[in-house]
Amino acid sequence: MTGSTTRMALLAGAMLAATMGAATAQPLTVVELFTSQGCSSCPPANANLIKVKDQPGVLALSFNVTYWDYLGWKDTFGRKEFTERQVTYEPSLGRDGPFTPQVVVNGRSDGVGAAPGEIQSLIARSQTSKGGRTQGPELSLGQGKVSIGAGKAPGGGADIWLVRYTRGVVEVPVARGENTGRTLPHANVVHALTKLGSWNGTATTLPLPAAAGGLSTAVLVQAPRGGPILAAAAN
Repeated sequence: MTGSTTRMALLAGAMLAATMGAATAQPLTVVELFTSQGCSSCPPANANLIKVKDQPGVLALSFNVTYWDYLGWKDTFGRKEFTERQVTYEPSLGRDGPFTPQVVVNGRSDGVGAAPGEIQSLIARSQTSKGGRTQGPELSLGQGKVSIGAGKAPGGGADIWLVRYTRGVVEVPVARGENTGRTLPHANVVHALTKLGSWNGTATTLPLPAAAGGLSTAVLVQAPRGGPILAAAAN
């Protein structure tokens, strides 16, 4: 190989690495599905989330709510903090109150998510509309810490949320309620949601607690009171 050929190969390798790095650094589109095992309308939305969960650039999360438990089946993944998260979203989304299923994309737009291809359409619109993509500070996870770069923060700062979830699909048999006798698949089920702190626009580093029980981790930087998600990262 000549010196010229070697230089060309090195340049091509550098360009490929830069391209791959840029792809890796692209912001995530965060898709939150608020669902319930006691809701007969939810299985189609669950199925739609499964279809997009492995799509590059998408962070799909299932938050199981609790307000349908009275119908006879206590949701095995339901937590009151997930219900509270959904309720917090509704005023900024122009909704009177929570409902299931509901899909929220980047904290900016929402829909039912049950029609064929509906979640994919919401993702596509969020990625092409002005201000629809997740935009904000650089965010990375690693070596036991969360690193957030400098940037423009909302008034009062942004919330930093730690999400622990099970990556993949979990099948849940339902013995009572509206889905009696059905086995319901769930994608990327969230098990814990914790506020780590706040971001005020300056570069920030926070300790990242180790995940237990094989759970995966995501971190969201989000405008307060159910506002837009400014940055997201997952391991």
